[in-house]
Amino acid sequence: MGKIIIAGIGPGNEGEMTLAVREALQSADVVVGYQYYFQFIKPLVREDCECIDTGMKRERERAEQAFKLAEQGKTVVVISSGDASIYGMAPLIYEMKSEKRKEKSDDVEVEILPGISAFQKATSLLGAPIGHDMCIISLSDLMTPWEIIERRIKAAAVGDFVTAVYNPKSHGRYWQLYRLQELFLKYRSEETPVGFVRQAGREGQEIKVTTLKQFDPEEVDMFTVILIGNSQSYMADGKIITPRGYYREELKNGKDEELKIGQNIMIESFRTISGELRRKDYPLDHLWALLHAIHTTADFDMENILYTDEGAVETLYQKVKDGSLKTIITDVTMVTSGIRKGALQRLGIEAKCYLSDPRVISLTSHPSPLTSENITRTQAGIRLAVEEHPDALFAFGNAPTALMELCDLIRKGKAHPAGIIAAPVGFVHVRESKHMVKPFKTIPKIIVEGRKGGSNLAATLCNAILTFDDAAQLKPGRDL
Repeated sequence: MGKIIIAGIGPGNEGEMTLAVREALQSADVVVGYQYYFQFIKPLVREDCECIDTGMKRERERAEQAFKLAEQGKTVVVISSGDASIYGMAPLIYEMKSEKRKEKSDDVEVEILPGISAFQKATSLLGAPIGHDMCIISLSDLMTPWEIIERRIKAAAVGDFVTAVYNPKSHGRYWQLYRLQELFLKYRSEETPVGFVRQAGREGQEIKVTTLKQFDPEEVDMFTVILIGNSQSYMADGKIITPRGYYREELKNGKDEELKIGQNIMIESFRTISGELRRKDYPLDHLWALLHAIHTTADFDMENILYTDEGAVETLYQKVKDGSLKTIITDVTMVTSGIRKGALQRLGIEAKCYLSDPRVISLTSHPSPLTSENITRTQAGIRLAVEEHPDALFAFGNAPTALMELCDLIRKGKAHPAGIIAAPVGFVHVRESKHMVKPFKTIPKIIVEGRKGGSNLAATLCNAILTFDDAAQLKPGRDL
């Protein structure tokens, strides 16, 4: 019996072919492969070596031909570009060997010789993009249903893997790469580095580095390998670098170290929560609020009871960025205390609670023109707040009566909030107060439905809004 050697010939130039593969080609009686790749190995084979082309997309015929020749006692080298085990001939040869063993005794020896893969060559040209955990995805749906490919794309994006993309596009497959870009943009920053190399290591080689947002699928073809960085990847001097460690920032002093440790714990917590959610396709701004809510409470029931208007978190964040939202009003001081001071300072936002304002105490002790009925201090606080900040973001984590007061003032035209966070907690009027908020269709709302809520929840939902620019990278905690 002869022998089959499955050889990865590398990216295509002789200098990047391993010595073992070169020796195998020189010893071959027959080389079986796709004709396009014969140009790279012709100088290395003997004059009497037969080169057999089975044609493109005829891998099974190629394998069958190799076994037939090996059974005649010949040394057969089956070539694949790059590495033969990565979308190459190696798996098919071994599958066929297993089938033949079931049918009859099979003594054909099979050996694999690795080669430099396309993604490795592309990596060396792009810098150092695969310094951390990575995965490889082929967009070809000839042998794998698209539904499975899409699940793998989502998993890679959510898992923060550096991702190499093979078979990105062909004449018949023009939309799949657009879909991959769309999915990655749901879970990664628009500034995530992306590099791609066409004809890596061959004549006509082209290299480009860009961002996930600016990446244009029209610039690639079947001879292109794409590398997408992770949340820590960055560009420097036209190269992509992915650090070996996730948290590369140098620690300047003990306080910085303490903050960094806290942020790292929070990041890992968010990733753990994300992995345990029942649904994996939440819109990013709802997901960001949900992760904050579960992180604060360790209560996965939040997945059932946290309600957000469509785009509410992102809309409120944009109001902060454009300067139209400058004040957060809370019903109790515990909510104000839980809003990150670093975020407030960074964004120029003021968080206020009127509960201890002397005017509130006066209003609840002595009837005045402002109020002739008995009201709670939190109600009085909201009345004063609306007088001074009618367009603030209002966050409630304790008092349903305060939330009901705001609803009444909105209906009377005295308040027009930028947004409402409705998370009072308890057993009396709590559910009703939250129902009263929902009819205000033009006001962005975040609601913890039912009896659950609390000052900690109201505060963390404020934090979700203030840090929405960190959501795409799933990297909370910089303002701790």
